[in-house]
Amino acid sequence: MEIMGRQLIAELWDCNIDTLNDIELIERIFVDAALKAGAEIREVAFHRFAPHGVSGVVIISESHLTIHSFPEQAYASIDIYTCGDKMDPNVAAEYIARSLESKISEKMEIPRGRGPVSVQQFQKL
Repeated sequence: MEIMGRQLIAELWDCNIDTLNDIELIERIFVDAALKAGAEIREVAFHRFAPHGVSGVVIISESHLTIHSFPEQAYASIDIYTCGDKMDPNVAAEYIARSLESKISEKMEIPRGRGPVSVQQFQKL
């Protein structure tokens, strides 16, 4: 069965802590990552937390790129979801990892919309 999308989850460790707390720089990195990967940007929203940390989303025609940064841990949690085959989420993830100066990065790609998968299902509360 053909997939409907690709979701890339990246764990970035030992990042530059100043960059992880710089909302303007993180926003620029994410916009550039989307463009380098071939995405069409629709909206951009980022928020800086006190005393530290940034969360944000770049909404693209193909879906989204998100970040939650934890400067106190030198860690960033990244999610890139794409529909179709216009863009490669790996291009965006690698650019983000380099830009955040991550020394340890792990990523996992999940095909979406392919049908039932072997994961625990959510239970309604």
